[in-house]
Amino acid sequence: MHIELESSASTIAVRGSAPARQEPLMWLNADRVLYVGLLGEPSVRTFGAYSIYVSLSKPHRISVAGGAWEEAEVSVIPPYVPHRIASGERMICNILIEADSVESKRLPIFIAQGRGLVFDDEVLRALRAALERFRCSSTRQFPQTADFDRSFFGDALPPRAIDRRIRATLARIKDDPNSHTSAQDCADASHLSVSRFLHLFKAEVGTPFRSFRTWQRARSVLYYVTQNANLANIALDVGYPDSTHFSHSIRQVYGLTPKSIFAGSRRLELYGRAAAGSPRYQFA
Repeated sequence: MHIELESSASTIAVRGSAPARQEPLMWLNADRVLYVGLLGEPSVRTFGAYSIYVSLSKPHRISVAGGAWEEAEVSVIPPYVPHRIASGERMICNILIEADSVESKRLPIFIAQGRGLVFDDEVLRALRAALERFRCSSTRQFPQTADFDRSFFGDALPPRAIDRRIRATLARIKDDPNSHTSAQDCADASHLSVSRFLHLFKAEVGTPFRSFRTWQRARSVLYYVTQNANLANIALDVGYPDSTHFSHSIRQVYGLTPKSIFAGSRRLELYGRAAAGSPRYQFA
């Protein structure tokens, strides 16, 4: 798949140049996340999505699955692969692509085969150009996921073909990631035994049911990060039984405590649309 490089601000026309403005922001829906902001300390993080890191001007360093540190301006981490990253500047751009929403074998080569550094000047320029177009947009919105994909990747990313019963389960969890949906509940709704459901889910989605549900719950925290609310209350809203469990789970995923994430998001501008069962808070 070819990335169309559209013309944009001259500040990103060459490799290594940075967008003119660097205010923290995030756009997200159920299948994509665009984040530009603080990175925090380089602790181990494990996202249940394809993760693309794009330096705004100075290279970042990344270590994949405990490997050696390497320097890059673009790097890609597959879903559920632990990694550490250290930015060479104050902020970094991070794009998340939900693995269940795309056909992995038909993704752009730099994503499909990515596991660490990406040495491709065209990819770097295209992603920076897309980010600058978003920054300069009057609305900073993408009506559909396909619109986001076309802006950042040149075309809509190919959807994954999934068994209709498992697709219904995915929709149920993503529409309400904070609920305590059990494998038994989903198996009953799919008219399958629990063992058959769990086997089919992993075969269709590529990850165990429990791992997917854990990731979706942790991901739903992103909808809350600009809210000035008690973390204990947010933990309950997101579906964690208590603050201790909340802190432990979030740190395993993001490599940061909830307190650090919320403190680093105070000036973040949030765009996009929340899933129906995610936060009561609305934003535009």
